[in-house]
Amino acid sequence: MKRLLRTLILLLIRLIGAPAAYTAARKVYTKKIGTPRILLIRPDHLGDLVLTTPVLQALREHVPSAHISMMVGPWSSAVAARHPAIDQIITCPFPGFQRTTQKALAPYILLLRTAQDIHRGKYDLAINLRPDFWWGAATLYFAHVPRRVGYALAPALPFLTHALPFQRAEHATVSALRLTSAGLRILGLSSLTEPYTPARYPLYFLPSTEEETWVAERLQVEGVKSEDVIIVIHPGSGAPVKLWRPEGWATCADALSTAFPCTAPVRIILTGSTHERPLLEEIARGMKTAALLFTDTTVGQLAALLKRAHLVLGVDNGPLHLAVAQGTATIQVFGPTDARIFGPWGPAERHIVIASTRRCPTCPTIPCGRLDFSPQELGQHTCVSAVQEQQVLEAVRALNLFVEKDNVQTR
Repeated sequence: MKRLLRTLILLLIRLIGAPAAYTAARKVYTKKIGTPRILLIRPDHLGDLVLTTPVLQALREHVPSAHISMMVGPWSSAVAARHPAIDQIITCPFPGFQRTTQKALAPYILLLRTAQDIHRGKYDLAINLRPDFWWGAATLYFAHVPRRVGYALAPALPFLTHALPFQRAEHATVSALRLTSAGLRILGLSSLTEPYTPARYPLYFLPSTEEETWVAERLQVEGVKSEDVIIVIHPGSGAPVKLWRPEGWATCADALSTAFPCTAPVRIILTGSTHERPLLEEIARGMKTAALLFTDTTVGQLAALLKRAHLVLGVDNGPLHLAVAQGTATIQVFGPTDARIFGPWGPAERHIVIASTRRCPTCPTIPCGRLDFSPQELGQHTCVSAVQEQQVLEAVRALNLFVEKDNVQTR
């Protein structure tokens, strides 16, 4: 019933918006663009926004005169807010990303209101950066943006003026850069330089001096010295199916504290949100060595802590991408999500993914790509739990971080 309602409403939007969309498209061939106004839409949470940051710098370098706006959810605005390439940030409580239940017509009422706001922005180009985000494509259509770029996926396809074929095993950052390059060509500008690599298009998230000072003072209060080796474990995730075993983290934390030839004391710090504190406390109770728990940081303060760390471990989550942006080495445990798409965007020698090979009973493939399991279903989906502690510790050894004193101090 919900899908049928969506189909009918989207058909109505296409019919009502067709005359204005046609008129806007005709203006493309008559209007000269001096300073292009570009709108990017990315509704996702922290990690996906960090993976999108290479697009922003690439746009600014290619079109220095452009006015670049970005529409994001309030849950990820901290990433966009500090990027120097953005001229305007627009926040929108995108439907389907709020992690709360909504009334049936709420997404479409929001679509109409948001389209009116976008229309007033008089954008020359809009890029729908999330491949399957039909709501964003329909909103841009109803806002009469003359050039609407996205991927050729239903039901978004009819609302786009330029649709690229979607490559399903492509890294999310590469997908975003390909769309951006297409948008530049549509404006009559040169394409982005290929190949799209982390070295050429790095992630960006820069902690402020105040945030770094906050971390330094907090560590001092906790008794952490400047020469100490800091290892951060961020075990939480927005999707419970991506979580690893708490006892696994505890075992690895103890081994990291004692089993590696570090020339300075090793301090284990467990990080997470306030509601993830019970998980951190469970891990800490299972450890023989003492751990520090940080659950009160802002995104910027967390980034400053990850920058100070020598190694960060966790599952597929936003803070691990934040760590990559700081140049800190990472070990990431994956299960249902595809590391080829959502894995670390950084030097392969600094970031290791341990991908589970256990296929869950009701999933045809591994990785299955599904995250929306009910609490009753979670017990049957144990792909992440199948990863063994020894695999994590062997990955740490492969990074070769803790061999010589200089390496420990400088990473």
